[in-house]
Amino acid sequence: MRNVFKLWNRLSLVQQIIIGLIVGIILGVATPDVAQPVTILGTLFVGALKAIAPVLVLFLVMAAIAQHKKGQQTNMKSIVVLYLVGTFAAAVVAVVASFIFPISLSLAERPEDVAAAPGGIAEVLQAVLLNIVDNPVNALVNANYIGILAWAVLFGLALRNTSDTTKSVITNFSDAVSKVVTWVIKLAPVGIMGLVFTSIAENGLSSLASYGQLLALLLGCMFFVALVVNPLIVYLLIRQNPYPLVFTCLKESGVTAFFTRSSAANIPVNMKLSEKLGLNKDSYSVSIPLGATINMAGAAVTISVLTLAAVHTMNIEIDIVSAILLSLLAAISACGASGVAGGSLLLIPLASSLFGIPADVAMQVVGVGFIIGVVQDSAETALNSSTDVLFTAAAEYRERRKAGKKVNADQTA
Repeated sequence: MRNVFKLWNRLSLVQQIIIGLIVGIILGVATPDVAQPVTILGTLFVGALKAIAPVLVLFLVMAAIAQHKKGQQTNMKSIVVLYLVGTFAAAVVAVVASFIFPISLSLAERPEDVAAAPGGIAEVLQAVLLNIVDNPVNALVNANYIGILAWAVLFGLALRNTSDTTKSVITNFSDAVSKVVTWVIKLAPVGIMGLVFTSIAENGLSSLASYGQLLALLLGCMFFVALVVNPLIVYLLIRQNPYPLVFTCLKESGVTAFFTRSSAANIPVNMKLSEKLGLNKDSYSVSIPLGATINMAGAAVTISVLTLAAVHTMNIEIDIVSAILLSLLAAISACGASGVAGGSLLLIPLASSLFGIPADVAMQVVGVGFIIGVVQDSAETALNSSTDVLFTAAAEYRERRKAGKKVNADQTA
């Protein structure tokens, strides 16, 4: 048994996760009744991630801002712009792909266990503002990341004038929480085995196959954004081959995020990768938690594709410009719902209502989203989380390139 543990520890986390995935599939197909206790493993894993992630965001952002010294340069403005541009580009890709490959759905009855969706843009914006001023303890309990981020910024600013000892304590808490998250992520192989088993035992493999075209379109858009659009954006900034950086982010951040399905829980992975890339800690210590909250390229794809699937199902004629603008609006609004389970899916009725689609039809589309969510949500999280590091690195490399040009110009003069 000791040799087995030694062999297991020699495997990388990705290899361990793949083994857990295979075991979960085998148990779900071969012995769904006998292996029913395996379900609790997935529930515990997800519960642990949901519990620790809000605390992680609070302490990371608070510590980063408290430790920031006046005069230190950061690239936050450029990074935030990149987050917005990336989200818009993802929405455009999803809309164009949906027009090229229109998909109609066979809808059943409205699912009863889907949460209520926002009723309009005003309601979404109001919810975002109320989330910002939510009680900090309540924000932690309910995983309201917009509220957590807002309070973390305020606490961080308030702590900037405190003693170095106080700042050190906050930083130590931040490091401790990050360490706990890495321990939880090490349990990912067992947790994922339970999640995969539960999905197959309850829905069967046919549940994904029946919506194969829709899932293929979603994944195709996300792959296109990750491998074509994002590299193009990065190239325009750094003026050199972007793919080594792109593949590094996908391998070391995207793969882990795919299986954990939590951008917030993947923050320590992204922070470690940023450090490995030699990035400025004053920038990435804020941009990574911020990206986990508002960088929603994957959500833009999900909302756009599923909304336009509802449009095609209802045989509604719309022009592509309106579709891009409306999908972008819904994707940006999704930032306010990022802490809600199925947050991006619950924005589909809002986007659908702008095309005149009845709420009961839109909620059936949400139900479809939950069925394929085991793959869709994983891919969405992988795209979002890996892009956090990618754009943070691209913004810094751009500044370094400009600084290098300036030095060369001064030397020439």
